[in-house]
Amino acid sequence: MPQPSFPGPWQLGLQTPASPVAERLVSFHTFLMWVITAITLFVLALLLVCIFRFNEKANPVPAKWSHNTLLEVIWTAIPVLVLVVVAVPSYKLLYFMDRTNEAEMTLKVTGNQWYWSYEYTDSEVSFDALSLLPEEIDLAKGQHRLLETDNHVVLPIDTNIRILFTATDVIHAWAVPAFGVKLDNMPGRINESWTRPTKLGRFYGQCSELCGVDHSNMPIVVDVVSKEEFQKWVAEKKQANADSAPSNVKLAAQ
Repeated sequence: MPQPSFPGPWQLGLQTPASPVAERLVSFHTFLMWVITAITLFVLALLLVCIFRFNEKANPVPAKWSHNTLLEVIWTAIPVLVLVVVAVPSYKLLYFMDRTNEAEMTLKVTGNQWYWSYEYTDSEVSFDALSLLPEEIDLAKGQHRLLETDNHVVLPIDTNIRILFTATDVIHAWAVPAFGVKLDNMPGRINESWTRPTKLGRFYGQCSELCGVDHSNMPIVVDVVSKEEFQKWVAEKKQANADSAPSNVKLAAQ
């Protein structure tokens, strides 16, 4: 399996994108870095001009004027233009990441205190994912403290996936940075987003809304596999659920 996507020590910048939304987020972030760098250098240049040209030594006699109409117009118009330049791609990205009209499957994510419940509504597969705390279990080689769960979300590559978010108790937030997905799970409400995994591998996330004493123990692990492997995993999950069902449920199904 390819290298997992998770935060690294002293990491700068965003995680490597693994979906179209994340790719656009990284691109927008890079664009904003150029914008704010240009603004910072411009303000720094103005400060240096003020420091060296208009200090007491260079200007022993203070200037008597206090207003300049052209200057007032310029420093009002330029910030407005900057905001427009930032707002246009920002709104385009917000609409793009909101939802997909071409969903090929649906994943429902329910936040609980303090674990995640997952339901593949198209496949009738559901399970809970609990945190593997270091105090409770020895982590295997390659596992990461506070980022591992007993059950992983499995998603097929190159598939438009509708994600529904809700909660049973308080507000949680399901966030996987590599997918560019981060949305609140609110009790009594269904929020919606989407993703399309473009890379095979293991991706990590965490609850991003303070939800109680074990908020930090709600990690997320997503395995992106081929479509063939995903169908095999679904079949295995269904069989496992059928084998573990109570006998009266099995009889009713028959």
